[in-house]
Amino acid sequence: MSTPAEAYLAALPQTSIRLGLERIAATLEALGSPQGRYPALLVAGTNGKGSTSAFLASALRAAGLRVGLYTSPHLVSCRERIRVDGAPIAPEALDAAVARLCAAYAPAREPAHPDALTYFETMTALAFDEFAHAGVDVAVLEVGLGGRLDATNVPGTDLRCTVVTKLGLDHAEFLGDTIEAIAGEKGAIARPGVPLVSAPQAPSALAVLQRIAGERGSPLVVAGTDATLVPGEGGLEYDGPRWHVEGIRLGLRGGFQAENAAVALATLEACGLAVSPGAAREGLASARWPGRLEVVAADPVVVLDGAHNPDGAAVLVDGFTGLWPRVRPQIVFGVLADKERAAMMEAVLPLGAAVHLCAPPSPRSVDVETLRREAAAFAREVHAHGSVSAALDAARAAAGPQGVVLVCGSLYLVGEARRILCGDAPAV
Repeated sequence: MSTPAEAYLAALPQTSIRLGLERIAATLEALGSPQGRYPALLVAGTNGKGSTSAFLASALRAAGLRVGLYTSPHLVSCRERIRVDGAPIAPEALDAAVARLCAAYAPAREPAHPDALTYFETMTALAFDEFAHAGVDVAVLEVGLGGRLDATNVPGTDLRCTVVTKLGLDHAEFLGDTIEAIAGEKGAIARPGVPLVSAPQAPSALAVLQRIAGERGSPLVVAGTDATLVPGEGGLEYDGPRWHVEGIRLGLRGGFQAENAAVALATLEACGLAVSPGAAREGLASARWPGRLEVVAADPVVVLDGAHNPDGAAVLVDGFTGLWPRVRPQIVFGVLADKERAAMMEAVLPLGAAVHLCAPPSPRSVDVETLRREAAAFAREVHAHGSVSAALDAARAAAGPQGVVLVCGSLYLVGEARRILCGDAPAV
């Protein structure tokens, strides 16, 4: 049964995108500018920003700090988006935050008002405000879309470091259809004098970030060049501008997570917050992030991964084959219409023994008959199903107790599969 806040949020348009900072700035001013009451780290990027944010929050908690973590989208419950010390916001705290928002900002009470907030803007305002009320020592904020005009990039935030994870082509209709344009949108979160940390990037994208950092006087640290994380004795070994950390193990599965961990370590080293190398090592080992090569069932093993663009799909394949070599999984696949699905299918579907297609629970989903026609070019055996539940059942039956099922293609699909397999509790 939903709470008043959850009902209020569910009534907002779930897929509306209105880039711009005017509405969120006015809302936060009405709430007393909570975004300036605690230091924050702001994480943008195309792939890896959720995992990087999870590494950062876990390390900051290991250092003894009270940590707010804001991410999107959610898998099962909207409460997952706003976390304090690892726990999703409690229902009563969410109710109170929505009540404060509606009392302070009149358009929030009138959905048809021209200055009414989108769903994402609403959640962002609630996060900033809740973190202030919860008395966090630091907040980790994941950018939703782009950076320059994303609600998380609101003025007045006490940013100690900005971060750009791996860049790729996604959301071209909003951000531009070249890697340089996307780098410009995401790199625009840089602040004068505040360190900017980047994952390894294509040369043309890195050149844009270097230009922005130079113009704004933002010290730039590039993982893989200025800070490295490589195999060593007893685990991974990090070398940064000041830190040398040995024996690092990662709590998140997949060899690709080493790049995200390197970005997180470089950020922790650069941000000036009270985090020791030892706390960083402890936090990376204890990090958890649902929906990223996450095993949620056994007999057969069921793996969930939220990769939803071509670069993410390629990384998923590398990660899966590293963890389950020589295994051909039963793949449950569904995708949204605004994604580059042909490139995603080309990367992922040949991995499987068979593919079970379904439509994720979103009005933007591609219908299964269209997917069936397109998937035939990439998969040896294709089945179409009328629901996520039916696709899961068929895939698990085909895999048998000793097999593996891989669910991928959309975070909406992963969230629904997780709800079916794990229940309605927020994913943690």
